[in-house]
Amino acid sequence: MSSGDVGVTTSGRDESSRRAPLNRDRVLRAAVALADDAGIEHLSMRNLAQALGVVPMALYKHVANKEELLDGMVEVIVGEIDPPTVDAGWKDAVRQRILSARQALLRHRWASHVIETRTQATPVVLDYMNSLIGMFRAGGLSVDLTHHVMHALGSRMWGLTQEVFPTPPPPADPDERAAMFRQVATQYPHIVEIATAASHDETSAVGRGCDDQFEFEFALDVLLDGFERLHQRNWSSANAERGTPAAG
Repeated sequence: MSSGDVGVTTSGRDESSRRAPLNRDRVLRAAVALADDAGIEHLSMRNLAQALGVVPMALYKHVANKEELLDGMVEVIVGEIDPPTVDAGWKDAVRQRILSARQALLRHRWASHVIETRTQATPVVLDYMNSLIGMFRAGGLSVDLTHHVMHALGSRMWGLTQEVFPTPPPPADPDERAAMFRQVATQYPHIVEIATAASHDETSAVGRGCDDQFEFEFALDVLLDGFERLHQRNWSSANAERGTPAAG
């Protein structure tokens, strides 16, 4: 088959896809693909309609507005989160579920921002949260402890890492960079000591010089180990002294 034949076949397949009946699932998956390719800032009902080969008004039969579209896109992402392996203990089950959520969000870099902007949980999102709570409860954790566990996890249940220390890029000029480093080292020696001890990951969300995945798993494991210790001690918020660290 010639290259020209391939082009004709591919074009025909694209046209066939464009003529496929429009439904909500197709609209949402096309929106996810558009956000992946062009960025969430380029997602609009007009651009999405163009990608699908339909007029914008055709989309409103399946999503009422942009916010409902974004809610649906979150549902698609949540649908990519794998269940834990059969017979996994509660800690392993929670860990597997959350790390799968993290991988889903890494595949769709825009998704974390969209999740953070949602003001109301959809049934799919509630199902995911309910499944996590169910894993803790199946492990024997009390309702009281599980309540506080979910607060402690916060956005980490989605595989998100939120840090409060943005790190600006250093100057490109080597001399300026060296001078800035000396000044920072003098003013903030402990910060520099920690920063220079870290392994490097230029795309890290937790700051330049940090291995993002390692830092996320480290924090998750610390939390899960802490939850397990509290469970083993039959911890209860009613018996916890405010402002007093939990005993070992």
